[in-house]
Parts: sequence; structure tokens; C-alpha cells
Amino acid sequence: MTTAILQPFSLSLLPRFSEFPRCFASSSSSSSASLSIPNRPPLRYAVLGAGFAGISVAWHLLKDSPKELRLIVDVYDEVGIGGGASGVSGGLLHPYSPKGKLLWHGAECWRECLELLNVAETAASSSYPATENGDSSESFGNFMVRRRGILRPATNAKTLDLMSDNARNCLASCVVETIDKDGARNLVPNLYLPLNCAFYFPGAMNVNPQRYLQALFLACQNSARASLGRKNITLVKKSISDVLELEGEYDAVVICLGSKVDFLPGLTGKLPLRTCRGVITHMQLHESARGSYPDGGPSILSDAWLAVQGPRNLHMGSTWEWQSRNYSSDVPAEEASRALDELLAKASAVYPDIEKWEFAGARAGLRAMPPVTSHGSLPLLGCVNQLIGAAGESCKFWVFSGLGSRGLLYHAWLGKLMAKAVSSCKEELIPSELTSWKKNRQ
Repeated sequence: MTTAILQPFSLSLLPRFSEFPRCFASSSSSSSASLSIPNRPPLRYAVLGAGFAGISVAWHLLKDSPKELRLIVDVYDEVGIGGGASGVSGGLLHPYSPKGKLLWHGAECWRECLELLNVAETAASSSYPATENGDSSESFGNFMVRRRGILRPATNAKTLDLMSDNARNCLASCVVETIDKDGARNLVPNLYLPLNCAFYFPGAMNVNPQRYLQALFLACQNSARASLGRKNITLVKKSISDVLELEGEYDAVVICLGSKVDFLPGLTGKLPLRTCRGVITHMQLHESARGSYPDGGPSILSDAWLAVQGPRNLHMGSTWEWQSRNYSSDVPAEEASRALDELLAKASAVYPDIEKWEFAGARAGLRAMPPVTSHGSLPLLGCVNQLIGAAGESCKFWVFSGLGSRGLLYHAWLGKLMAKAVSSCKEELIPSELTSWKKNRQ
């Protein structure tokens, strides 16, 4: 199956969608019979955005739909798979807050994320996907998952006891070990630990986001191919300026545009999101320099993080430029220089050897940051028919945004929930903590 650009679609070719139920419930025996109606047009879903949220939703729409269902999923992204903020994220994957507390529904998020990683790796093992966005910068890595753990040096005496307590309540599938200076330096030589303590997550990992998303899209294509023509998925390299233009063409539209959601006319200023541009630098250690990073060494979390790509390659991030409207991944020389100075000062406080490394490039992404709630910063999900002025009472337009800096952790489980809600037209399947933003607007 090849990626294609869709041609203009004529509604005259199909019966009116109102003649058929627009939703399915996979557990219903009666729905299986209705899905077998001769000449019934396929359900058509549009997913706007090909980042963590969009590709996860697309996968679950395909995977969790009844076998008999004829289904078309069109993924719209003008840049391509992982071409936005998701594709330049740090990729450090674990289920804990900066203070070591398990995040909201962290167990479910962690489990589902590991499952999707397995799906992507399985798809990639047989046929590695071609780059969809035309920019597979070698400097940003060729691996998909690096399983070497993550190390967080303790730097704040005020929160040390709290972090130690939280470590004792960690997940069995992602344990947190409290280690002393010697233990930490066995993992990363010359590490500086001001409090003689660090927290080690041996089961955590570093994911190459672009490679992962490309492989997960390949898994979507493989799933559609295995349906023997009942299902299809297409990447449409096109931007959508107004979601209402899709109203007559699709049974449901899922908006997964991250920070770009605020650029849609019907949603501008209506979601409680703040934008934040983050710059990530690529660092290399010259072949002639001594002291390469240990091949089995973990990545490092601190005021600046180090996502290790190999003994002489790592990514360092990230800056936080609040209220930016610049979503270009390109980083001008002046911005890169400022970011390098800021990040080096933070990273060298725990890993002094980073001063020996050389700058090799930078990329940036514009995050969509959700408001802080009693459960932490949670993404925004829900039906947005009323917000955008769509006709009809059924839920046809949906939003999945505000993943912030935890998109990699949240995307798998929430994408699964979103696909179930969309396919059944039931917003109540989404946890109320993720839809409460709608009530707060009233």
C-alpha cells in the first residue's frame, strides 16, 4: 500500500450518510449484522495530524473496529508523519513526574505505550518505513528504541525525601531504584551528584519519535492490507484550513493538531491551551576526544535532559519559550546559540563532560500545553460540535490536544479511548478529567 494524495471527493457518488448509522459498537451482535448490509458505504474517518495523537487514533480505529466493517481512515498532515512537535520530542519514556510520583493513570499509559512500541517494532522488523516527511536528518538518530534506562540525579534537598517515598511506590513494570554516588558513577562516569543520590529507572527508555511514528503508520497500513480490502488508510499531505469543509465527507473528524489547533477558525482561542516552543540540540563528541559516553549508559533527566543516541551522539533539551507562535522546526543560528548556552549551563551542572561535546544541529517544536489540574497537566479530549458550530446533534467533530511534554506517554492509552468514543459516538467513554475543560468554559 502506498501513500497517496486524495483527489477531490464527490458526495454524489455515495448515498447520504444519514441513511446509515454513523457509529458502531463492536460488542453488539446486532451491529455485526448491520455491517453486512449489501452496498453499504464504508465509514469514513478523517484524522487531522500525524503526530503521537493522530497516528495512535488511526491505529486504534483500524485495529479495534469489527472485522466485517468497511472503514476508510484518511490522515491529514501537510508535513507528513512526525513532522511536527511530536517528531522532535526528546523521546524519554517513563511514567513519573519530576518528583517521582506516578502520573495520572500512569500504569495504563505505560502499559499501552509499551504495546504500541511493540506493534511498531514488529512492523519495522520486516520492512522499515520510508521517511514520509522528506527530512530524515541522520543527526537525529537511526534507532527506534534504546533500552538503557534513565537516571535522575537528586539536586533539590527540599524534595529528596518526597522523591525517596515516591520511589517506594513505583510500578513493578518500571521500578525506581535509589542509588548512591558510586552506583550512579558506575553507570555514567564523572557524573556530579550534589546530594550523593540519584534515582535510576532501569526499565525506562529513549524512543526515536520520528522512526517510531513512521513504523506505527506502517503497522496501520499492514493492518488495512490484512483486511482484504475492507479497510484502508491514506496519508494526505494537505492542510485543512476549516474543519467544516469536511462535514459532508466524513462520518467523524478527529482533530489532533497539537498547537496548530488554535489556528483553525472554529477553535481559535476556544481551548485552554498555552503554546511553548522548545529547542533541542544535537551534540557530538569528536572521534579524537576521550571519554565517550558508556554504550550501556542511561539517559539523564535534570533541569536539562540528555537523550543518549550512542557513545558519541546525544540530544540535549529543552528550552521553554512560552506564548510562541512559531511552529517551524527550523532553528536560526541566533536562536540555536541562545539555546545551546542555556542548555549547556544546566546539563553541565550534573554532567560536566558535556562541555567537551560539540554542537551539531538543532530542531524545535511548538508544544500545546494544557492547564494544570488537581491531577496534573492533562490533555484535552472531547466532542467539539458546538464549539465549531457544526450542524446536527451527533458527535462528529472531536479534539485530542494538549499533550504537552508527555505526548509519548499519554498517546497510546488516550488514543485508544478516543477511538472508542469516536467509533461509538459516546463522549462518556472518555474519562471526565479529560473533558472537564468544556464545563469550565461555561
